[in-house]
Amino acid sequence: MTTLSIPVSGDLEKFIERMVRDGKGSNKADVVRRALKQYEENEAVRIILQAQSEPTLRGDLRDLMRKIK
Repeated sequence: MTTLSIPVSGDLEKFIERMVRDGKGSNKADVVRRALKQYEENEAVRIILQAQSEPTLRGDLRDLMRKIK
């Protein structure tokens, strides 16, 4: 596991400390790891939803090329 040292604003530090007090993580690092994991999952969902809204090409390639031109 790699250790990162990053500056955070005072407001973010207070928020992280509150999350620890509220039991959202066992310590500050755990809260940040959980937040990053949640962000990663949200990005995966966003990518899937975006892919679902993309048009799907079906049919004969020549017909599709004529439609594009």
